[in-house]
Amino acid sequence: MELLLLFVAGSVAGSFLGALTWRAPRNISIAAGRSFCPHCKHAIRWFDNIPIVSYIVLGGKCRDCKAAIPRRDWFIELAIALSFPVIYLAQNSLTQNITWLYGVNGLVQLAILLFLLLLSAGIFIIDIEHQYIPDTMVFVMLAIVILSMLGFSSPQLFVHIASGLGAAVFLLLIHLATLGRGMGLGDVKLVLALGMVLGFPLTVVFMFLAFSIGSIVGLVFIILGKAKLKQKIAFGPFLILGFWLAAIYGNNFLTIFYI
Repeated sequence: MELLLLFVAGSVAGSFLGALTWRAPRNISIAAGRSFCPHCKHAIRWFDNIPIVSYIVLGGKCRDCKAAIPRRDWFIELAIALSFPVIYLAQNSLTQNITWLYGVNGLVQLAILLFLLLLSAGIFIIDIEHQYIPDTMVFVMLAIVILSMLGFSSPQLFVHIASGLGAAVFLLLIHLATLGRGMGLGDVKLVLALGMVLGFPLTVVFMFLAFSIGSIVGLVFIILGKAKLKQKIAFGPFLILGFWLAAIYGNNFLTIFYI
C-alpha cells in the first residue's frame, strides 16, 4: 500500500515538475493559471490532466486541436512516479550515506529525500533541454540542506560545508582555466549543494562518478556523430547521476576503492 501511495504521489509531483520545468525557462509563473495546450493555448480540463492516465486515454493528442501532446510530460510523470517508491525502498542505504539524516524521524527523512529528488530532477531536465541550471532550485536545495543540518544539530556541519566548497572550487578552477567552455558557473553552484549533502569522502566518489559517466557518454556521442570534440555538453545531469549513485551505493564504492 505504501508503494502504491508513493507512486500516485510521485505521479502528481511529476505532473507539477513537468509544468514547472516547461514554464520556468520561458519566464511563465507556475502560479499563472491552469495548464494549457502549447499549440491551441486552450486550458486543459481537470479530467484531461490526470497524471500518466490522461495521456494514454487521449492517445497523446490534445482534445481540442488534436495536436500531439509533448511526450516529455508523460515521461517525467512516469519517471517521478517510479522514483518515489525507489527512494522509499533505498531509504536505509541513503541515510547511511547521507549521515546527517541518520537518527532523524523516518517520515522526515523521506520528505527531505523526496524534496532533494524533485529539485535534482528539475535541474536535470532544464539543463538537458536548455543548457542552464536555475539558481533558484540550487539555492532552495542549499537552504534545505543547511537548515536541516542546523535543525538536527549535525556535528559534521562544517565537514559537509567544506566538502561542498572544495568541490565547487575544483569546478571553478576548471571554469576559469577553460574560460567557461569546460564548465559552467551553474555546475559550480550545483556541486556546492550536492557536496554539502554528501560530505567527505562521498563527495570525492560522486565527483569521480560524474566525470566518469560524462566522459563515457561524451565519447559515445562523438563516436556516433551526435557531438563534436569541442562541443559543450550539459554536465549537470552527470552531476545529478553521480550524486544519486554515491548517495545510494557510496559505501559500496568506498569498499571497492579501498581494496
